[in-house]
Amino acid sequence: MTYTKRFSYAASDTAGQLVFCVISFYLLKFYTDVYGLSAASAGTILLVARCVDAVDAPVWGIIFDKMHSRWGKSRPWFLWLCVPFAVFGVLTFSTPNFSHTGKICYAAATYIICSVLYTGINTPVTSILSALTPEPRERVTLTCFRMFGSKFGVLFVNLTAFKLVQFFGHGDDRKGFMIVMTIYATGSILLFLLAFKNLEEVVKVEHKPQSLLHGFGALKSNWPWLIIFTSSLFFWIAFIARVSIAPYFFEYNLHRKDLIGLGNSLDFISLATAFGLPFFCKWTSKRNVWLIGLLGLVIGQLIIFFGVQNHLSLAWIMTGWAFGFLASGMAMAMPFSVLADSVDYGEWKTGVRAAGILTAIGAAFCLKAGSGLGGALPAWFIDAYGYVPNVEQTPRSLKGIELCFIWLPALFFALSLIPVWFYKKFERLEPQIQAELEMRRNNLARLP
Repeated sequence: MTYTKRFSYAASDTAGQLVFCVISFYLLKFYTDVYGLSAASAGTILLVARCVDAVDAPVWGIIFDKMHSRWGKSRPWFLWLCVPFAVFGVLTFSTPNFSHTGKICYAAATYIICSVLYTGINTPVTSILSALTPEPRERVTLTCFRMFGSKFGVLFVNLTAFKLVQFFGHGDDRKGFMIVMTIYATGSILLFLLAFKNLEEVVKVEHKPQSLLHGFGALKSNWPWLIIFTSSLFFWIAFIARVSIAPYFFEYNLHRKDLIGLGNSLDFISLATAFGLPFFCKWTSKRNVWLIGLLGLVIGQLIIFFGVQNHLSLAWIMTGWAFGFLASGMAMAMPFSVLADSVDYGEWKTGVRAAGILTAIGAAFCLKAGSGLGGALPAWFIDAYGYVPNVEQTPRSLKGIELCFIWLPALFFALSLIPVWFYKKFERLEPQIQAELEMRRNNLARLP
């Protein structure tokens, strides 16, 4: 596969991150400290949006699997949804002067619509992988490029967001966020159009008339997919909780608000392990690489705890924070890679190839549900501990922020380890599955 296509695949995830990274990392703090919502209300909005995702992710998946066009199943959505997604990304960070109840309704409506559109445009980024190449190793390579695109977007946002908000806002964060999100959204549109232009779906499957729920047949006894789904859901709850509460911890516990952007920018170092995936997977199994990444995230949280116990040692806290990001490269990339293999497993087991439904629920839903729960749980927690925005915090509220920053992510990272332990038996089947699927497709091609 050419590097043009590889980098175009990377661009598809950079495009999504230019908008969704701001949501994942900063929406909770934007709602509480800029738009003036209570932490409990903000957390509830994040959770309600995830309840909607319980419906929209499978619906999108069914739509994708029934989709047939001259551009393929996944690729045309980059063209059709890039503008609506960008527009609602901007509206999500707009701040009309409503009553508190009006603000809650507006925030919920714009965020939910933006979230639904993100599912619609991000799911094809994952589902198209199984159509770009039939080779498992090339899929790992493409996943590495995707991770580069994703992390580049995250790095760019974290290095520039707050500075640009201050530059354009001149002290008015509401105005600053509105202008900055317009810039990011424009870049998102251009990158999605680049991906649409250069990518091509080369793995062709027979198009059969399908009932509305036919794609769910690919879930039947698809144990690799269930492992991916369960582990990914726990992972995203932990990861989003970690980055959502970080701005509060840096500002109120460490009194280093200047470190918020730099701290979250360290997410970029995860590329060091993400790009090592092809080598790591030659050295050991994909299951083991996945486990090592998740275990590293737990260790990172324990290092942060050690730093907090040692008089809030900034050196130890930042070491643990960086170590967690480094490990997250493996832990985050592996599910996207093996998800394409679970599509093959479903086709091999049931005869139904449903890349749309499997990736919509296994990737987009997990990311979105994890984002919602990972944002809602810290918000409710610090609200229960008495958090009040933009004032000096009480010892009790500081303790609540500390508990959320250390132990909430550690718990869910540990839970995500458990299902991955059982993945190896299915990984051993991959050569057999590829050989039998190739034989089936060749036999179908010979039919009149």
